[in-house]
Amino acid sequence: MNPEIADSQKQRVAKIRPDGDPVHPAWRAFMRYCQDLSHGEIERLSIQDGLPVLAETTKKKVKFT
Repeated sequence: MNPEIADSQKQRVAKIRPDGDPVHPAWRAFMRYCQDLSHGEIERLSIQDGLPVLAETTKKKVKFT
């Protein structure tokens, strides 16, 4: 990997999470939502500044077999 790109990524992570955690709270909330959803579809996900901000429509599937 290009060292300049790696440095840029490190700076972006440091700017987002000063405590050093590489996962932003918005991504954690989205991952938690997906885990709670268990099964289903997210039809549209809005991303702003590299962060999830809105899951506009979700469908939950119920499997009977």
